[in-house]
Amino acid sequence: MTGKAKPKKHTAKEIAAKVDAATTNRGGGKAGLADRSGLEKGGHAKYECPHCKTTAPDVKSMQIHHDAKHPKIPFEESNLVNRHANMAVGDSSKPRPGVRGSYKK
Repeated sequence: MTGKAKPKKHTAKEIAAKVDAATTNRGGGKAGLADRSGLEKGGHAKYECPHCKTTAPDVKSMQIHHDAKHPKIPFEESNLVNRHANMAVGDSSKPRPGVRGSYKK
């Protein structure tokens, strides 16, 4: 006997969500440690604050950080450090930083 309005079977949407969660690289755990640390290919964060070395994935996020943490200094996009441009290209067989992809299908 089941409860009120509870489906007895799994829905296709629920199964698809579970498959997506299991097969998509979200950058966590030991597999994503090098990606998060930025030692190789710059990591997920593309931009670095020139004042405090905090990283952010895009210019908008960096501008929000700058307005909150450095309000007395004017924000200049040209001063941002692009970490992906500074890193060596290296091995192309490794997944690029910040790109969601599947390891197994």
